[in-house]
Amino acid sequence: MTSPATQGTRQTPVTVRVFAQLFSATPRGARLARRLALHQLDQWGVPFGGDTSDRAALVVAELAANAVTHGRVPGRDFEVRLTLHPDLLRIEVSDARGDRRPPTPSTLPEPDPLAASGRGLLLVQALADRWETRDRDPLGKTITAELDLPH
Repeated sequence: MTSPATQGTRQTPVTVRVFAQLFSATPRGARLARRLALHQLDQWGVPFGGDTSDRAALVVAELAANAVTHGRVPGRDFEVRLTLHPDLLRIEVSDARGDRRPPTPSTLPEPDPLAASGRGLLLVQALADRWETRDRDPLGKTITAELDLPH
């Protein structure tokens, strides 16, 4: 039965898709995370080689590499979670190392131009529309990056 308040209005169904997978905290696990994330996005209709897919690939690669390099705890995996909403893609990478937190988006230092590393989060900041670090229950941390989707 339709109430007077909702009469004449129609709600558009919203489909939210979620992919979550644990990976070994190794360089091989980080490469596999990127490949499976791209495969899943393609299955959801975000095609390989498109702007969103390319941005997501780099963000997943950087966050997975950081989880392996800076967030590794022996015997613990890291998790990648993709959530596709109609208007955004959320990428979450969680590791078990809560005591080593990256700088916030507003406090990212400028990297040494001669350094061989230290640019990963700057790349994430350039590619993502938003990103943050949150505590992960019961332990660890999660880096969340969001990409707004074109309409």
